[in-house]
Amino acid sequence: MTDAAFSALASLADPSLLIMLAIGVVAGLVIGLIPGLGGTGAVAILLPVTFGMEPEAALAMLIGALAVVHTSDTVAAVLLGAPGSASASVTMLDGYSMARKGQAKRALSLAFLSSMAGGLIGALGLTIAIPLARPMVLSFGSPELFMLTILGVSLAAVLSRGNVVKGLTAGLLGLLLGLVGTSPTTAEERFSFGSLFLSDGMSLVAVALGVFGLAEIASRVGQRRITEKPVELSGGWGAGIREWLTHWSQVIRGALIGIWAGVLPGVGATAGTWLAYGQAVATAKDKRKFGKGDPRGIVGPESANNSVEAGDLIPTFLFGIPGGVPSAMLLGMLLTYGIQPGPAIVTEHLDLMYLIVWAFAIASVAGAFFCFLLTGQLARLTKVPFAVLGPGLLVIMLLGAFQEGGQLGDLWIMVALGVVGFFLKATGMPRAPMLIGFVLAIPMERYYYLTANLYDGFGWMTRPGVMIFAAVLIVPILWSLLKKLRRTAGQVDDGHRDEHDEPDTSAGDELEGSFAGTRWSLGVAVTAVVVFAGALWLSSSFSDEAQLMPRLVAIGGLVMAGLLVAQELRSRPRRPRGADPVPMDDALSGSSGSSTMVATRSRTEPAVEPATRRRDLVIAARTFGAMAVFLVLVGLVGYVAATLVFVPVFLMYAAWTRPRTAIVYTLVLAAMLLALPSLLPVDLPMGVLQ
Repeated sequence: MTDAAFSALASLADPSLLIMLAIGVVAGLVIGLIPGLGGTGAVAILLPVTFGMEPEAALAMLIGALAVVHTSDTVAAVLLGAPGSASASVTMLDGYSMARKGQAKRALSLAFLSSMAGGLIGALGLTIAIPLARPMVLSFGSPELFMLTILGVSLAAVLSRGNVVKGLTAGLLGLLLGLVGTSPTTAEERFSFGSLFLSDGMSLVAVALGVFGLAEIASRVGQRRITEKPVELSGGWGAGIREWLTHWSQVIRGALIGIWAGVLPGVGATAGTWLAYGQAVATAKDKRKFGKGDPRGIVGPESANNSVEAGDLIPTFLFGIPGGVPSAMLLGMLLTYGIQPGPAIVTEHLDLMYLIVWAFAIASVAGAFFCFLLTGQLARLTKVPFAVLGPGLLVIMLLGAFQEGGQLGDLWIMVALGVVGFFLKATGMPRAPMLIGFVLAIPMERYYYLTANLYDGFGWMTRPGVMIFAAVLIVPILWSLLKKLRRTAGQVDDGHRDEHDEPDTSAGDELEGSFAGTRWSLGVAVTAVVVFAGALWLSSSFSDEAQLMPRLVAIGGLVMAGLLVAQELRSRPRRPRGADPVPMDDALSGSSGSSTMVATRSRTEPAVEPATRRRDLVIAARTFGAMAVFLVLVGLVGYVAATLVFVPVFLMYAAWTRPRTAIVYTLVLAAMLLALPSLLPVDLPMGVLQ
């Protein structure tokens, strides 16, 4: 193992790998400033660029971006009080207060150094995990690997926000999307409807950027400009650096909490940072300064948010269980290279594992250095309204999705999934289980096929590893039942947040869960029933082997979606007119350790106004309509010409920018598009009139 570690370090001396790592770091720092994108956006936007690269270069770029996203998202939280991601909202509590006292540089230096240390400690944790987990991983057979895929989807759903039925429904929808295309066992087409591009399956980039990226654009493009005057970048860097050294114990504790939060699927950076903040408060003798500029309120969470991403890589690569969306996309990329997680990666690609460790550590240091150097320039980007960033992001995202399959149909699928992602977000359904299910669908089917052919009946279920994984899956459900019994006994106040529940981590995103408990959430549940019923009906025409997994997923989805419809119907009559929706206290709802939980509202608090929901829907409809018009233009006149028409119109009529600004913005974007094919392996879509 030592030889593999030093061999990986030597490979990073290759200038090409260092350049890829540097590109990833810079891209991650910039993307981290854009609200709603974070690690998901960073990996999804860069992933298409890696097509055609060697695995080492691709991983260097993606790991470089992932390692620093949470380093730069602190800039907006400290200077504007508007965090770039939900996890940065924790830092905002004390960082923004400190900045308003004229100590912005002190707060940022504490945050940058803590993020760097968290990344280094996380890389060390990943290094230690490799030799410890290797013997166990090598003992796995197809039954254990099959259970791990089930565990990955289920835990992501069980440990996701609020309602586990919603999480499982989303995970099963992802599995169903992953089954579209050619069956890995019989080479038979499924759910392709005669479409050529669907016969190869859906594009991972299109699914990820649709469900997350385009949905985020549609939900945030109507945000108003920040009206509060930003604080000045004042204070001293040196004071923060010296103070950081006195809080080394908080750094270590926060990083260890982050690693643990990363190892647990579905927990993520947001829950990890809140847990780190909670332990900082709990272990402090003087708690009065927290929320008013206490350095411990910055050091703990910032140490956790970077180490979470390193911890997330442990189950992803060693066991094939992605803990979050970025790691799910990394796993999908490895699968396209024919690199299987688990036994194969620790025997045949051990040097690749250590390359990831070194890249993460180096990127963490480089990210902190660049943030110290470029904070003034980065701060200017935080003042740009999202409506102005939207069209540029849209052009980049759609171009990225085109690279994987080279089909315009992928872009239409991406926009359609953007609509799905918008409604999932609005109704409070977690989207992470959906993408994780999509990535794990084919490995799950392949491992189940091997298991069914190698073992008679269900004897494989008595294997010790399988029973352990089954127990790990059942424990969270039993915990939900226990919470249900406690609520029934009156030990927890009905309708109020439990002391162990997560606080609101939506980071000011008013759309998240705002449609929950309305007719829209009921409509989403009914639509899910229809989709699963249709899949069950269509699967009856497949061969016995090809229909096995689709039928299992469809039946499971029908059960979960049916329960979801029942929950929606049961919750509606009890809610007074004008009251805010309250999550059902169901045996399968509620979860501690949520990664993106929306705070439970009291029954007496005011609801989201219907006028606000109508406004959100109108803006989203117009935005998706504009995306459709853009794709029509692309099909007719090509990508660059469509950009020259679409972007200035969008900027002037949706973002209310000046004509001169819109023209300059468009010309710069078009010049970048024309230059890309000569710099990177990128193809521009051509129109029928070209």
